[in-house]
Amino acid sequence: IGMVLTLILKEKEPFTAGINYTSKKILQAAVIFLGFGMNLSQILAGGKQSLPIIISTITTSLIIAFILYKALKLKTNNAILVGVGSSICGGSAIAATAPVIDATDEEVAQSISVILFNVLAALIFPTLGAVLGLSNEGFGLFAGTAINDTSSVTAAAAAWDGIHASHTLETATIVKMTRTLAIIPITLALAFYREKKEKKEEGSSFSFKKSFPFFVLFFILASVVTTIFHLPAAVTGPLKELSKFLIVMAMAAIGLNTNIVHLVKTGAKPIFTGFCCWVGISLVSLGMQHMMGLW
Repeated sequence: IGMVLTLILKEKEPFTAGINYTSKKILQAAVIFLGFGMNLSQILAGGKQSLPIIISTITTSLIIAFILYKALKLKTNNAILVGVGSSICGGSAIAATAPVIDATDEEVAQSISVILFNVLAALIFPTLGAVLGLSNEGFGLFAGTAINDTSSVTAAAAAWDGIHASHTLETATIVKMTRTLAIIPITLALAFYREKKEKKEEGSSFSFKKSFPFFVLFFILASVVTTIFHLPAAVTGPLKELSKFLIVMAMAAIGLNTNIVHLVKTGAKPIFTGFCCWVGISLVSLGMQHMMGLW
């Protein structure tokens, strides 16, 4: 909608400051509020079994993104955003990573295309899981590790539960939340990498303190508060919804800063990279389950 409106809106200058603030600061606020949906004790207790699969799928996505970055001559930021978004939690991971690597709105808009495959997964995976003969637990692991957006994970798991009269939704959600925690080490690693890279550039005025993703620390703090004080769903529920709303706001602002014509012309490579990451993650998730004797 934002990309369409920017074609109609001829005088955008009066709104530029608000659009830029929303696409940057509101995006970071969305990540912070996302932390209130993370009860660390529940995640650590329920996510142990899925950890090898999660690590394998994240590694696979990042390797595929790197290979295609070299092969297709992708922009560095596009490759990072697609790889991280595909492997962790789609738009939320991209929202957390973009400020750290100083990605432009156009790069974010191109990379956010990874969410297209969530819709396909929510529709296809319940049938695919049945064809492959996955158990209820196996499908929960599959959905939680191979679909990057939380809403699509819950949609796929709910569809499976409706068909098989099972309780897969809880397993899939815990696995997905465990994956989401990978935002923390990845954003911090990217911040350190950027510092090292910028320092090598002669005359660089890069400041690690200024670029450090402090909003990630607030994300951790929100998670700790939720865990220690056992915040009820009546409190965390609205905060999670607020996070989703803020992400929608930020994506709309990013759309307003994006030339849709140019995006269509240049967006094929990021979309193809996202597709390859998604397929790779799905295959590795199933392969790891087979190796661990879960399927």
